[in-house]
Amino acid sequence: MMPAPFRKILIANRGEIACRIIRTACRLGISTVAVYSDPDRNALHTVMADEAYRLGPAPPEESYLRIETLIDTARRSGAEAIHPGYGFLAEDPRLAEACAAAGVVFIGPSAEAIRAMGRKSEARRLMAEAGVPLVPGFHQSGQSPKRLRQAAAELGYPVMIKASAGGGGKGMRLAASEEEFDRALESCRREALAAFGDGSLLLEKYLPRARHIEIQIFADRYGSLVHLFERDCSLQRRYQKVVEEAPAPGLSGELRGKMGETALAAARAVDYVGAGTVEFLLTDDGAYYFNEMNTRLQVEHPVTEMITGIDLVEWQLRVAAGDPLPCRQEDLVLHGHAVEARLYAEDPVRDFLPSAGRLEHLHLPSDEPGVRIDTGFSQGDTVSPHYDPLLAKVIAWGADREEARARLQRVLGKSLIAGMTTNLDFLAAIFAHPEHAASAIDTGFIPRNRDVLLAASPANPEARILAALFLLLRQGVEAREKSLSSGDPGSPWNRIDGWRLNGIAVREFVLREAGEEITVTLHRAPEGWTAVHPEGSQNVRGELSESGVLTAEIAGRLITIQTALAGGELTLLIGGRRCRFGVDDRPEITGRKRERHGSLTAPMPGRILAVLVEPGARVRQGEALLVLEAMKMEHTVIAPARGIVQEVFFRGGDQVEEGARLLSLEIDEVDGDEISEAGEAG
Repeated sequence: MMPAPFRKILIANRGEIACRIIRTACRLGISTVAVYSDPDRNALHTVMADEAYRLGPAPPEESYLRIETLIDTARRSGAEAIHPGYGFLAEDPRLAEACAAAGVVFIGPSAEAIRAMGRKSEARRLMAEAGVPLVPGFHQSGQSPKRLRQAAAELGYPVMIKASAGGGGKGMRLAASEEEFDRALESCRREALAAFGDGSLLLEKYLPRARHIEIQIFADRYGSLVHLFERDCSLQRRYQKVVEEAPAPGLSGELRGKMGETALAAARAVDYVGAGTVEFLLTDDGAYYFNEMNTRLQVEHPVTEMITGIDLVEWQLRVAAGDPLPCRQEDLVLHGHAVEARLYAEDPVRDFLPSAGRLEHLHLPSDEPGVRIDTGFSQGDTVSPHYDPLLAKVIAWGADREEARARLQRVLGKSLIAGMTTNLDFLAAIFAHPEHAASAIDTGFIPRNRDVLLAASPANPEARILAALFLLLRQGVEAREKSLSSGDPGSPWNRIDGWRLNGIAVREFVLREAGEEITVTLHRAPEGWTAVHPEGSQNVRGELSESGVLTAEIAGRLITIQTALAGGELTLLIGGRRCRFGVDDRPEITGRKRERHGSLTAPMPGRILAVLVEPGARVRQGEALLVLEAMKMEHTVIAPARGIVQEVFFRGGDQVEEGARLLSLEIDEVDGDEISEAGEAG
């Protein structure tokens, strides 16, 4: 076994990537130093590391983005190197420069390479010189709205507006017409400034139905470079990846080789060292165009690891320590297929608005063959509104694509989360879609199939019966616990199992499903209960374990059901399908009351970036009213109906809590459900 490349490293990140780096370091015998903000004091990455140091309060600019504090922590802890993970400072050349000045190894490329590829305009100039094909676009320094508007007209709509600095889907908007351009331009510039501190932009011709193909490359300091094949990252929402796979379906060996060589040429153009990813857009005719280069480890790197058998973090550590690459291009072979699904705390129905709160229940089965789950959370943890809402990555390997898909579908079907809204059902719908099964994927897959992917599941009368049975049995558990703590634990009055001094026991439960109230009545029967509901009646009986597993006999069969009850919502996992019911009388299960009087409220905690209207302004339905920044993303609050702005309660820069009244409208016409949730993004 090779000696460890370092004795101790500091991980300048949080969440699942910090945990993932710690696992490799531990395997290699390297001590790890974690850093944390105040809400992350007891987070999984701080518990897993050998030691942990506080950086500051929750806002990233006061904690994870403080370069001087990170360098000082490395000195204090005796760490020889800093791994930046991804996000935060991973692509900030200032951290690489600060490490060099302090005599600490930066586990990543040089500051010069980061700077060259971090600015998209400069990167495109370098790629053009290296002979790398580019998407037609405008990459010049003229940044006035007039000049950019003129360039868009010359390119022809639709056009993609992108931040010149950074990546990760931030500071990107599609303008389909001249009418949409100014609003998209302003939003892009604002988000780019907030995310990267740089509001410069570029324009590119939009390529419909293109595929997003990225090549994983690796280089050492001795001039050796290899590519580790490709990943297909076409499935995106809000220009951020949500499902990835490797290798790319249907890619010929010849095209794979050409794209790999082009990626290596891009890396040579900036004297690259370390792990990087060169991203391309691939069209139906086999033409491909440079999109960007990420000078770091990618979120989706596990699919490459699973098809190559290589630990990319270990390679990062060894290359940073001065070791040569352990193999040549001809030594690398593809083995099987891997798919990854990103599990986010977000609401797909509300334009993927991020969620925050406590993970009351978290069950992600990791014991399936060929399955890997990377997460930075445990049950009971709190998802902070200050950081990216990624909860976990679910990765599955198979001998071929269909086996990998089937394994991942099984894991999604056995997963259960409660306490906040997630995209779990949305991911399951993607893998159940026939186009995905047929490899008919491109960057337009999610927008094209949005209605199908977000469609509500049909009603399940049997699930209603089982929900009522669960509530009954849970009351029994609570009654037993209460009787044991009482002065008379044997009293029959503490029982709710149907015993009565006179008469037949009847229990009635009111469930809320898709805004409708359904009553299920349970009548005591000789064996179990008879459930009466709007669709008829059914005999049922069962037992509830301490861990919340419901074993029920219904319709002549015995079934085992995972359950979770949190925030007034009951979730039952029945045969791979999650059935949800409201089980209290609150107006909204989420705790946010629907406003019927023209008041708009904040859908989640955040900071007001811009107020776009003034009191007295007349607005149209769908018109942008203000812009809220939360969980590293920008959200536009829109007018739910025609009306006149009465009051605006906040100014730009103000912090707001979830549910805070943002402004009020005098509605011209109120038509029942015309007023929607205030936080819907335009």
